[in-house]
Amino acid sequence: MTPAALLGLGAHRPAHREDNAAVAARTGSTDAWIRDRSGIVTRGIAGPDESVVEMAVSAGGKALAAAGLVPSDVDLVLVATCTLTHAVPGAAASVAARLGTGGSGALDLGAACAGFTYGLSLAADTVRAGSARIVLVIGSERFSDILDPYDRGTAFLFGDGAGAAVVGVADQDGVGPVVWCSDGEQAGVLRTQGFPPVLHMEGRAVYRWATSAAPELARRACAAAGLEPEQLAAFVPHQANLRITDSLVKSLGLPPSVVVARDVVDSGNTSAASIPLALTELVEQGAVHRGDAVLLLGFGAGLTAAATVIRCP
Repeated sequence: MTPAALLGLGAHRPAHREDNAAVAARTGSTDAWIRDRSGIVTRGIAGPDESVVEMAVSAGGKALAAAGLVPSDVDLVLVATCTLTHAVPGAAASVAARLGTGGSGALDLGAACAGFTYGLSLAADTVRAGSARIVLVIGSERFSDILDPYDRGTAFLFGDGAGAAVVGVADQDGVGPVVWCSDGEQAGVLRTQGFPPVLHMEGRAVYRWATSAAPELARRACAAAGLEPEQLAAFVPHQANLRITDSLVKSLGLPPSVVVARDVVDSGNTSAASIPLALTELVEQGAVHRGDAVLLLGFGAGLTAAATVIRCP
């Protein structure tokens, strides 16, 4: 089968930032309360011209540029999102058209916070099978459209943004075997309701599931890639909550030599966008380098989760 690897990354972060003081004033909480429960300090809030599609186009274009490619090289566009306020049409075809991919395949993925890791695996398998040579995978979310800004339990957690990766033919495989799972018995703990849709979350239930199920999934992904967790260069979990990230690091016994993404502090929870945003940040900071082994771990609504070890582009 044809080897597949990450060729480039890109990110879109809204220019407007909202700090904890603004959220606390609306919800009756405090900056200290928010930091203690989430580690979040600020988050990006999309402006009127930063739709799910527009942010995806921005991140996708940057990823293609980083890979040294042009839109017409793309055979398939995958967009992971859970924040469109309409069911039809999806985002991917519009993103492909705005980028100018020339009528490439286009598909939306609905795995919420695990959407990007699911998409990355599907992209790699598509390349390996010969159905495409270049696949653009994008996570793009605009939570400001589906949040109750006065809800003390959710308003402080989420932010907007988009992240993208190009997956394509390579000399060596750079996307490890995916390990995934789901628990539909707990589907109701993180859901949208009504129209327009509003997000509802049972935070304690989500925390318990993430901290109990995710560590084993991470270990299995490392084993499938032929690595021990301590051999990783970096760990990029879904940026749900700093307390969850720190719990996962402890459970996996990661040494200080493993770089851990904590982009949630400045971006909030951006669901499907969180992993590519955090990975792009590590690359731009020089914290990881080409060929480094990086564990990606997505988990969230569904409940769904997916983990894979990639080689940094």
